[in-house]
Amino acid sequence: MKKDRIIIPVASGKGGVGKSVFSSNLAIAIAQLGHKTLAIDLDLGGSNLHTYLGLSNKYNGIGDYLKAKNVKFKDLIVETDIPNLSFIPGEGRTPFLANIPFEQRLDVIQNIQQVTAEYILLDLGAGTTFNTLNFFGISHQGILVTTFETPALMNFLMFLKNFLYRVISSIVRHDRQVFKMVVNTFRTNQPEDPLTVRSLLEMIHEKSPELASRAKKAINYYHPRIIFNMGDHPDDLKMTNKIDSTLRQTLSLQVDYFGYIFYDPQIRQAGRQKEPLLITIPKSPFAIGVKDIARRIVKIWDKDINKSGERLYEATQKRYKQFKLN
Repeated sequence: MKKDRIIIPVASGKGGVGKSVFSSNLAIAIAQLGHKTLAIDLDLGGSNLHTYLGLSNKYNGIGDYLKAKNVKFKDLIVETDIPNLSFIPGEGRTPFLANIPFEQRLDVIQNIQQVTAEYILLDLGAGTTFNTLNFFGISHQGILVTTFETPALMNFLMFLKNFLYRVISSIVRHDRQVFKMVVNTFRTNQPEDPLTVRSLLEMIHEKSPELASRAKKAINYYHPRIIFNMGDHPDDLKMTNKIDSTLRQTLSLQVDYFGYIFYDPQIRQAGRQKEPLLITIPKSPFAIGVKDIARRIVKIWDKDINKSGERLYEATQKRYKQFKLN
């Protein structure tokens, strides 16, 4: 994979948090900054990214590529009317793709890593199907979108838990004894005594220190970035300390808080039009929030972010005051 190609998977723990609306408009915002951008619909089983980009569902998609032997992956790319932005549909005209085999997922991943673009955004399915978990693992810095509602936050944490356990399983799967132990531990885990990544790694270490070391290294490789959508007030972000504590204790994982988008009542009305929201309502709080995130990606995506919660809180306070003044 070329060093100048940045792949950004976008996932969510549950539906209804605005993931696809965000993904499509983020792709547009990055393209508007002058960067060659490719948006790929990987919500197989529920593809609809084309609607948020103002496109018709008339093109071959990844589903057609997987089912038809005469379709080449590079030929799936659709040039949009937005400068610098291209698109690859998901299902196209081929249904029933919610759980494709591992070999096909690997095929898709390898092709994505070969396409030409500066930024490649992957709109993944909501939840934790194997499709979504595998595609999220393409990059060590995938984006997770959530709202501040309790069910969304719980599912966001569950997504990360399932993702890390998927990573661990992939590391140990060639050792039948260890793999069986890991699977049985997952199945017998009780809510009153929740399994932690640390305790699981200790169990693996007892049987194979080498596998435990590899699994720990793989976990440390991932550094998800969190986008909070439909926020009401910057004080929402005060809960990031609690989230950090939960992630450290249960998953031994560190995340970056990368963006905050204010709730925007214009979204529902504007979404009924067949044009992207960044074009329909370019000066709305939603559009401004997405553009802020796009600039942040272009400027600091590959950099470590110290005290990301505090920095996002300060930036969100400034935006909140601006919106109040206008």
